Amino acid sequence: MPLVFGPALRIDKWLWFARCTKSRGEAQALCESRRVRMDGRVIERASARVRPGAVLSYTRGDEVHIVRVEALTDRRGPYEQARQLYTDLTKSDRLTSAAAAV
Repeated sequence: MPLVFGPALRIDKWLWFARCTKSRGEAQALCESRRVRMDGRVIERASARVRPGAVLSYTRGDEVHIVRVEALTDRRGPYEQARQLYTDLTKSDRLTSAAAAV
């Protein structure tokens, strides 16, 4: 297994900073519920490290969200800044599956 270096951030903090969850406590609970995957691997702890380029998938309610981490930050900013931290891949999956169903 290769060693990975470079900037990283706790996944619970990143989810909160990116406004994927309403609170950091909610982000921690989401990670510990085993409903978050990073690059296909189930995340069991909120202390897992996330880096740019990682693909996260998680469920909230009945919805599945898939995002690619584009950047890290050191604080929770307004929505416009938070939206620049990730690329939403969920929409493209919905369009692909809808087109396949037709």
